[in-house]
Amino acid sequence: MPGSRKLGRASDHRKSMLRGMVTYLLESGRIETTVTRAKEVRSMAEKMITIAKAGDLHSRRQVLAYVTKEDVVKKLFEEIAPKYKDVNGGYCRIIKTGTRRGDASEMCIIELIDVESK
Repeated sequence: MPGSRKLGRASDHRKSMLRGMVTYLLESGRIETTVTRAKEVRSMAEKMITIAKAGDLHSRRQVLAYVTKEDVVKKLFEEIAPKYKDVNGGYCRIIKTGTRRGDASEMCIIELIDVESK
């Protein structure tokens, strides 16, 4: 169930962190983070892309309520969502990269998938 991981944070800090990570993922296309965070980010990023595929004003306002930058919302609606118009889910990929040196937590790269590679 998405949104059930606590990630060792208070609820307001956790929601803010996930909003920022989803925004940065949509902006840059890839993030390096821990596996548990990446799984949460993937579920929310895929929801944002699915909402943006509708392309109407209501969906734009829904995405603006979650994503923190207006230029990222514009990029989502004009570039990212049309790219996935024929794809039903599975817009993000998680690639495990090993453990972090400091605390040995499992690290990974989460990135948006190119449609041609599917």
